[in-house]
Amino acid sequence: MAVPFLENWLKNKWVLHALRIAFAAVITILLAPFKLDVLEYTTYDWRMQLTPRPPVSGNVVLLSIDRETLEKLKREPEALDWAVVLQKLALGNPAQVVSFINPSQIQGSYDDLQLLADVAGRLPFQYGDDDLPKPGLGKLAQLAPPFEKLTITPAPRTVDWTLLAKDGATRRLIYSYEGQPTLHPQLAERFNGLSQDWQYSGLFDVLESKQMLVRYRNKGSYPRIKFINALEGSINPADVAGKIVLIGRDTTEISKDYATTPLDKSLVSMSVLELHANILDTLILNQAPRISPDWVKILVTFLISLLAIYVVMSVRPGKGLVVLGTAVGIYLLAAMALFATMRWVVPVAHPLVAVFICYYFVIPYRLIIENRRSWEYYQKNRLLIQVEELKSNFMRMMSHDLKTPLARIQGMTDVIRQDSLSETQGRALNSISESTEELTDFIGSILSLSRIESKELKLQLRSRDVNQLVREAIRRTEYLAKKKDIEVVDELEPLFSIKVDEDLLKTVLINLLENAIKYSNNRTRIMVTTEEVDNDLVIQVSDQGRGIPKEELAHIFDRFYRARNSRSITAGNGLGLYLAKYFVELHNGRIDVESVLDKGSTFTVRLPMNLHKDTEQFEAQGGLYV
Repeated sequence: MAVPFLENWLKNKWVLHALRIAFAAVITILLAPFKLDVLEYTTYDWRMQLTPRPPVSGNVVLLSIDRETLEKLKREPEALDWAVVLQKLALGNPAQVVSFINPSQIQGSYDDLQLLADVAGRLPFQYGDDDLPKPGLGKLAQLAPPFEKLTITPAPRTVDWTLLAKDGATRRLIYSYEGQPTLHPQLAERFNGLSQDWQYSGLFDVLESKQMLVRYRNKGSYPRIKFINALEGSINPADVAGKIVLIGRDTTEISKDYATTPLDKSLVSMSVLELHANILDTLILNQAPRISPDWVKILVTFLISLLAIYVVMSVRPGKGLVVLGTAVGIYLLAAMALFATMRWVVPVAHPLVAVFICYYFVIPYRLIIENRRSWEYYQKNRLLIQVEELKSNFMRMMSHDLKTPLARIQGMTDVIRQDSLSETQGRALNSISESTEELTDFIGSILSLSRIESKELKLQLRSRDVNQLVREAIRRTEYLAKKKDIEVVDELEPLFSIKVDEDLLKTVLINLLENAIKYSNNRTRIMVTTEEVDNDLVIQVSDQGRGIPKEELAHIFDRFYRARNSRSITAGNGLGLYLAKYFVELHNGRIDVESVLDKGSTFTVRLPMNLHKDTEQFEAQGGLYV
C-alpha cells in the first residue's frame, strides 16, 4: 500500500514543484560555504579583458629609468644624476614626487648623497616602500642618513598567490592597514577630497587591512618621461605642473620590477611603476570594481539551480543543453554588462557549478523516469501490436469467409431474375442485389486496408494506356449513372502509355466515379478528362453534386471520414477516398480536390509520366513492395 501511495503522491504537480524548489535550495546551501575564487576570478579577468578600459585621470606622470637610460649612462643613475633630475622637476612645481626606488640604495659620494637629500627635501618628495609596518607600530622605520628626514610611506602591492585566483597576478590594492591609510589614498585625497573609507566604493576587509580591486588601463596609457631625457635635456613644466610624478624602474632586466595583471599574465606585462599609476587612478576616480554581497550570490545560485532542475526534468536532453547553454550565456553577458557599466562584480562561479551539479545529479533521475516510461510504452506498444494483428487476422478471415456466401446470394438473385416476377418481387430482388454489391465493395475495401496496414501491398507496374482504364471505369459505373439519369462525358487527350498498376489505378478511378454519381443530383452531368501537363498525366473527375464544406476538405482523405452533409443521405464506409489517395501516392503522384458547396466538386489526380525511372530496379523482383 505504501509504494502506490508514494507514487501517487509524487505524481501530484504541487509536490513535484515543492521537491524541485527544495532540491535547488539544498544545492544552494551546500555550495554557499565553498570558496570558488579560482573560477570566480578567472571569469573576473575575462570581464576585465573584454570590457572597455576607463580613461586616465590625467593627474599622474611616470619618470622611468629604462633600458635606454642604462645604455647611454653605461651604469645605474647615481646620486648626482638624481639631484639634477629632481632640480628640473622642481621647476615644474609638481603636486608630489614619489620614488619607488629607495634613496639609500642610490650610489654616489657622501657629498652627492647629501646634495640629493637637500634637493629632495625642498620638493614634496617621499619614498613609497613596498612594505607594511610591523603589527602595532603604525609606521615604517626611517631611512638611513642623509635621507632620515625624507618621508617614507607604505605603498605595498599585492600578489595573489594564496588568495583569489592564486596565479600570482596583482588584482588588489591595500587602502589601509590597521586603520592607517597607505600612500595611494593619501595622494588621491589631494585630487578627489575623499578622506574616509566609507566614501569609496568596492572596499572589503582582508585580515587587518581594507582592500579593493584595481581598475586597470592598458599598458602605455600614462604619459612617460625617460630619466635620460630629463637628465640631458629639460622637463616641460606643463607636463608635471600640479601632478603626481612617479619614479621607478622599467628596464626589463629584473622580474620584481614587473607585475602580472588580469589584462596580461606575461612576465613583463606591466611595470610596477605603471601598476602604481593604475592604483592611484582607481582611487582618484573612485572606480574600484564593486563585489556584490553574499545574498546576491545565494539568490542567483538558487534561481540558476531551479532553472537547471526544471529544464532537465521538463525538456529533452538535447534541447535542454541548448536551453541551459543559452541561459548561462545570457547570464554571463549580463554579468559583463553590469561590470562594464556599473563596475558590479556579480558572482559567476557558484551559479556555473550549480548548473553542472544540477544537470549531472538530476539527469540520472530523469533517465530512470524515461526508462520506466519507455518500458511502459514498450509494453503498451507490444500489446497494441498483438491486438492489431488479431484485428487484422480477424478482418481478413471474416472478409474471405463473407465473400463466399455473398457470391452465392448474388448468384441466386441472378438465377431468380430469369423467372417471371411481380413488380414487388423485382424491387425486392434488386434491393438484395444492390445490398450484396455494397457489402462486396465494403469487404474489398477492408481487404485493401488490411493489406496496406500489414505492408503486404505489392505494386505491379505494367505499361498501360490510361485512357483505356478510364473508359473501363466509366463502363463499370454506367449502370449506377443510368439509375440517376446522369450523363458521364469524357474528354480524353491521346496519351503515351505509362507504367502503372492497372488494378490499383482502376480502383482509384472507379471510386472517384462512384462518389461523383452518389453525391450528384439526378439528371446532372459528370465530366472526366485526361491530359498531359508539365510531364504529369492529369485526370480530372468533375460533378455537379452537393459539394463539400470548406472546413471539411482537409479531412476527406482520412480513413473512415465522411462529410457531415452526406452521412445520413448516402451509404458509404469512408474508405474509398483514403484508398484512392494511398494508391495514387504509391505511384509518386498526388490527388487534390476543389469543391463549392451545392455546386459540385472536382478531383484531380496527377501521375508522373516517368515513374518507371524510379522503379525499374524493382521490376526484376516482380514488383515494388510498399
